[in-house]
Amino acid sequence: MDVSERVSGTPLDRIAVADAPGNRLLVVDLGATVVLGVLLVAAIPAPNTVGVVAAGWSVVLFVVGCGLFLWAYAIGVQRSRTDAVSIDGLFLLTGVAPRAVRRRFLGLLAAQCIVSVAAAAARPFTTLAFGVLAPMFGLGIQGLWAARHGHFEPRPDPAGKGSGR
Repeated sequence: MDVSERVSGTPLDRIAVADAPGNRLLVVDLGATVVLGVLLVAAIPAPNTVGVVAAGWSVVLFVVGCGLFLWAYAIGVQRSRTDAVSIDGLFLLTGVAPRAVRRRFLGLLAAQCIVSVAAAAARPFTTLAFGVLAPMFGLGIQGLWAARHGHFEPRPDPAGKGSGR
Protein backbone atom coordinates (compact mmCIF):
# COMPACT_ATOMS: atom_id res chain seq x y z
CA MET A 1 0.00 0.00 0.00
CA ASP A 2 1.52 3.31 -0.99
CA VAL A 3 1.60 6.65 0.77
CA SER A 4 -1.36 8.06 -1.15
CA GLU A 5 -3.59 5.19 -0.04
CA ARG A 6 -2.54 5.50 3.62
CA VAL A 7 -2.75 9.28 3.95
CA SER A 8 -5.45 10.21 1.48
CA GLY A 9 -5.76 13.71 0.18
CA THR A 10 -2.54 15.05 1.75
CA PRO A 11 0.29 16.09 -0.59
CA LEU A 12 3.55 14.18 -0.05
CA ASP A 13 5.40 17.29 1.09
CA ARG A 14 2.94 17.87 3.92
CA ILE A 15 3.05 14.40 5.47
CA ALA A 16 4.95 14.30 8.77
CA VAL A 17 7.29 11.44 9.59
CA ALA A 18 5.01 10.31 12.40
CA ASP A 19 2.06 10.08 9.99
CA ALA A 20 3.93 8.29 7.20
CA PRO A 21 3.69 4.53 6.85
CA GLY A 22 6.74 2.36 7.43
CA ASN A 23 8.06 4.16 10.51
CA ARG A 24 9.54 0.90 11.80
CA LEU A 25 11.96 0.86 8.89
CA LEU A 26 13.18 4.34 9.88
CA VAL A 27 13.63 3.23 13.49
CA VAL A 28 15.59 0.13 12.42
CA ASP A 29 17.76 2.24 10.12
CA LEU A 30 18.40 4.74 12.91
CA GLY A 31 19.33 1.97 15.36
CA ALA A 32 21.69 0.29 12.92
CA THR A 33 23.31 3.64 12.11
CA VAL A 34 23.83 4.52 15.79
CA VAL A 35 25.36 1.12 16.56
CA LEU A 36 27.61 1.40 13.50
CA GLY A 37 28.74 4.89 14.48
CA VAL A 38 29.45 3.94 18.10
CA LEU A 39 31.39 0.82 17.11
CA LEU A 40 33.44 2.55 14.44
CA VAL A 41 34.32 5.54 16.63
CA ALA A 42 35.20 3.23 19.53
CA ALA A 43 37.32 1.10 17.19
CA ILE A 44 39.56 3.92 16.00
CA PRO A 45 41.81 3.76 19.09
CA ALA A 46 41.46 -0.04 19.33
CA PRO A 47 41.30 -1.50 15.81
CA ASN A 48 42.50 -4.95 16.88
CA THR A 49 39.83 -5.47 19.53
CA VAL A 50 36.73 -3.31 19.04
CA GLY A 51 37.60 -3.11 15.35
CA VAL A 52 36.83 -6.81 14.94
CA VAL A 53 33.35 -6.30 16.39
CA ALA A 54 32.85 -3.23 14.18
CA ALA A 55 33.95 -5.22 11.14
CA GLY A 56 31.54 -8.00 12.03
CA TRP A 57 28.66 -5.52 12.42
CA SER A 58 29.59 -3.90 9.11
CA VAL A 59 29.53 -7.24 7.32
CA VAL A 60 26.17 -8.11 8.91
CA LEU A 61 24.76 -4.77 7.74
CA PHE A 62 26.16 -5.38 4.26
CA VAL A 63 24.66 -8.87 3.95
CA VAL A 64 21.29 -7.79 5.33
CA GLY A 65 21.40 -4.69 3.12
CA CYS A 66 21.99 -6.84 0.03
CA GLY A 67 18.99 -8.96 0.97
CA LEU A 68 16.84 -5.87 1.53
CA PHE A 69 18.02 -4.41 -1.77
CA LEU A 70 17.01 -7.56 -3.67
CA TRP A 71 13.70 -7.73 -1.80
CA ALA A 72 12.98 -4.08 -2.66
CA TYR A 73 13.95 -4.70 -6.28
CA ALA A 74 11.61 -7.71 -6.49
CA ILE A 75 8.71 -5.71 -5.06
CA GLY A 76 9.57 -2.84 -7.40
CA VAL A 77 9.51 -5.16 -10.41
CA GLN A 78 6.11 -6.45 -9.33
CA ARG A 79 4.78 -2.91 -8.82
CA SER A 80 6.14 -1.82 -12.20
CA ARG A 81 3.35 -3.77 -13.88
CA THR A 82 0.87 -1.12 -12.75
CA ASP A 83 3.02 1.80 -11.55
CA ALA A 84 5.79 3.81 -13.21
CA VAL A 85 8.58 2.65 -10.88
CA SER A 86 11.95 4.31 -11.39
CA ILE A 87 15.30 3.31 -9.95
CA ASP A 88 15.90 6.76 -8.44
CA GLY A 89 12.44 6.67 -6.90
CA LEU A 90 12.92 3.16 -5.61
CA PHE A 91 16.35 3.55 -4.05
CA LEU A 92 16.75 7.32 -3.53
CA LEU A 93 13.07 8.05 -2.75
CA THR A 94 12.96 10.75 -5.44
CA GLY A 95 9.37 11.98 -5.74
CA VAL A 96 7.84 8.95 -4.01
CA ALA A 97 8.23 9.72 -0.30
CA PRO A 98 7.22 12.59 1.94
CA ARG A 99 10.02 15.15 2.14
CA ALA A 100 10.59 14.50 5.87
CA VAL A 101 10.86 10.72 5.36
CA ARG A 102 13.22 11.12 2.40
CA ARG A 103 15.38 13.55 4.38
CA ARG A 104 15.64 11.13 7.32
CA PHE A 105 16.52 8.11 5.19
CA LEU A 106 19.08 10.00 3.10
CA GLY A 107 20.52 11.62 6.22
CA LEU A 108 21.02 8.22 7.82
CA LEU A 109 22.61 6.90 4.63
CA ALA A 110 24.93 9.91 4.54
CA ALA A 111 25.85 9.37 8.19
CA GLN A 112 26.67 5.72 7.48
CA CYS A 113 28.87 6.73 4.55
CA ILE A 114 30.65 9.54 6.39
CA VAL A 115 31.34 7.58 9.57
CA SER A 116 32.50 4.47 7.75
CA VAL A 117 34.81 6.31 5.35
CA ALA A 118 36.19 8.51 8.14
CA ALA A 119 36.92 5.50 10.35
CA ALA A 120 38.56 3.64 7.47
CA ALA A 121 40.63 6.72 6.63
CA ALA A 122 41.66 7.20 10.27
CA ARG A 123 42.99 3.64 10.49
CA PRO A 124 43.79 2.45 6.97
CA PHE A 125 44.73 -1.19 6.38
CA THR A 126 42.84 -2.38 9.48
CA THR A 127 39.51 -4.09 10.08
CA LEU A 128 37.85 -0.66 10.02
CA ALA A 129 37.99 -0.81 6.24
CA PHE A 130 35.05 -3.24 6.41
CA GLY A 131 32.93 -0.29 7.56
CA VAL A 132 32.57 0.96 4.00
CA LEU A 133 30.34 -2.06 3.29
CA ALA A 134 27.73 -0.99 5.86
CA PRO A 135 25.94 1.75 3.86
CA MET A 136 24.45 -0.99 1.69
CA PHE A 137 22.05 -1.46 4.58
CA GLY A 138 20.81 2.12 4.35
CA LEU A 139 20.34 1.84 0.61
CA GLY A 140 18.49 -1.47 0.94
CA ILE A 141 16.16 -0.38 3.73
CA GLN A 142 15.15 2.86 2.04
CA GLY A 143 14.55 0.86 -1.13
CA LEU A 144 12.28 -1.45 0.81
CA TRP A 145 10.41 1.56 2.20
CA ALA A 146 9.86 2.93 -1.30
CA ALA A 147 8.86 -0.44 -2.73
CA ARG A 148 6.28 -1.02 -0.02
CA HIS A 149 5.06 2.50 0.76
CA GLY A 150 6.25 4.85 -1.99
CA HIS A 151 3.79 6.74 -4.16
CA PHE A 152 4.57 5.95 -7.79
CA GLU A 153 2.38 7.35 -10.54
CA PRO A 154 0.22 4.85 -12.45
CA ARG A 155 1.87 3.40 -15.54
CA PRO A 156 0.58 5.14 -18.66
CA ASP A 157 -1.67 3.03 -20.84
CA PRO A 158 0.24 2.29 -24.09
CA ALA A 159 -1.55 3.66 -27.16
CA GLY A 160 -4.69 4.33 -25.12
CA LYS A 161 -5.58 0.66 -24.95
CA GLY A 162 -7.69 -0.58 -22.09
CA SER A 163 -6.73 -3.45 -19.85
CA GLY A 164 -9.10 -5.91 -21.53
CA ARG A 165 -6.79 -8.91 -21.44
